[in-house]
Formats: sequence, structure tokens, C-alpha cells
Amino acid sequence: MFCKIIRGEIPSSPVLEDEEFMAIRDIYPLAAQHALVMPREHLGSLNDVPAWSDGQGQRLLAFTVRVAGELGIKDSGYRVITNVGSDGGQVVDHLHLHVLGGERLGELV
Repeated sequence: MFCKIIRGEIPSSPVLEDEEFMAIRDIYPLAAQHALVMPREHLGSLNDVPAWSDGQGQRLLAFTVRVAGELGIKDSGYRVITNVGSDGGQVVDHLHLHVLGGERLGELV
């Protein structure tokens, strides 16, 4: 599904894009601000990031910080989550990071 969004075959609400990554608004937001950050290159999950080279993982994190800025939550605080595998709650087989904020989020631990 995310590959189709990246190719423009499925409509989305972009937050930020560049040549490597895309961020869209989640259609089922879990917070006042909720975006999904994904690489344009297909990776199944975070487990596949070690196969990347040339600092792509670092650029993914830097892009995620830029998305938080676009959402207006960089300074107030936000949460970044990725689900890996079925036990981790992953339902879409494409690496994506959830960026949540815009309100006080409950503690996880």
C-alpha cells in the first residue's frame, strides 16, 4: 500500500517530501498530530535498515525531525514509533515511522 502512495497511485495528504523520503498524515490519527514517515525505497521493516548504506538511516531520522517541525511539534515534544513484525503490531510491510504529538501523550514506561 505505501509503495502505491509513494508512486501517487493512492491519494494521500503529504506533510513533507524529498528524493528519499515521504511523510503523510495518518488517516486514523492517534494524536492531534500524527504523520507517517517512510522511505521511497521499499524496506520491509526496521530490521532491514542495516542493509542501507551511505548514511540513509541517519537521513531518515533527520527527515523525521524535519517532519516534526512541519507539524509544529518539534519544540513541544513528540513520539516516534515503528512496529516490527506481527508480534510488534506491524500491519503494513513497508518501513514507516509514526510521528505523534500536538498534545500531552501518556507515558509508555
